[in-house]
Amino acid sequence: MLDFIIIFIFIIAAAGVGFSSVELLPINVQAQITNLEAVRWITASFAAIIGLAIGLTVQTTYRRVEAQVRKTPIEVTLTRAVGLIIGLLLANLMLAPIFLLPIPGEFAFIKPLTAILGSVMFAFLGVSLADTHGGTFLRLINPNSVETMLVGEGTLKQASSKILDTSSIIDGRIEELLNTGFVEGQILVSQFVLQELQLLADAANDQKRIRGRRGLDILNRMQEAFPDRVVIHPADYEDNATVDTKLVRFALEINGTLMTNDYNLNKVASLQGIPVLNINDLAQAVRPIYLAGDTLELKILKQGKEASQGVGYLNDGTMVVVEDGITYIGGEVEVIVTSALQTSAGRMIFARPQASVAA
Repeated sequence: MLDFIIIFIFIIAAAGVGFSSVELLPINVQAQITNLEAVRWITASFAAIIGLAIGLTVQTTYRRVEAQVRKTPIEVTLTRAVGLIIGLLLANLMLAPIFLLPIPGEFAFIKPLTAILGSVMFAFLGVSLADTHGGTFLRLINPNSVETMLVGEGTLKQASSKILDTSSIIDGRIEELLNTGFVEGQILVSQFVLQELQLLADAANDQKRIRGRRGLDILNRMQEAFPDRVVIHPADYEDNATVDTKLVRFALEINGTLMTNDYNLNKVASLQGIPVLNINDLAQAVRPIYLAGDTLELKILKQGKEASQGVGYLNDGTMVVVEDGITYIGGEVEVIVTSALQTSAGRMIFARPQASVAA
């Protein structure tokens, strides 16, 4: 909406200038024009096109500046503002004597020119000093805050907000991650994601309805456990049709981190430079690694391909093939890992009952 307003203002302003510019023509030239009103509208149309180009340029520049401001920590912005103000004050104090000098009329332009150049120079110097010594300045304000000093120096980065999509909420593991404290920062659930969960919960299809209600239940529990961190954000984009497109735009605007289990959304967000946290990737990364000689408790569920083999599964779904395990089907047994195999279908572990190894 703001982009449209910026462009519209430039178009109207340029068209107005073009429409009234005909009046600037000499009277004798205006007298030679047979249809002055048509000329006004033609110039207004050309000026509106120029205004459109300028508006698009300004809008693009504004969005880039806005994105850069969002990336800048508030502590850095504060120190730069203080440095800018101090620089401008020094410029006014040091340049004030110049305005008292008797300068001839033909050189009167020197005073405002010197004032502008001096203000720009001192302002830039003040911002540069703030970037260099901002940490020291923050420490003077709050000497007991080591975190404030580190943030001001750029050594410590604040945690970015995490944006949840529908798949990560329904998955449910984000709730456990919050409980363990491994996820930092604000947790944002946008309005359009909440609407998608509500549509799923009201769907005629049983599976969709169950998934939608599960997601709403998990979200309610998360809000009750972390009322200050889990926030329903009112952002919505009516010009974007899909929820994935809205999520990508929302993450770009607030410079947030997207949490999703959706493979396609993961790829699209990564291509646009958005940080993505995939819970499936996390689960793969923290799977326990079993080496030959490790022991584990396993329930034998069925017979393997070989007559003497028994098969069980770990909590993460990894298949464990137990030699001489057929006699333990239906029961739990302590086994010793003999080897592990990584296949295209996943990981497979081979083991033997500890009793047979000891014998």
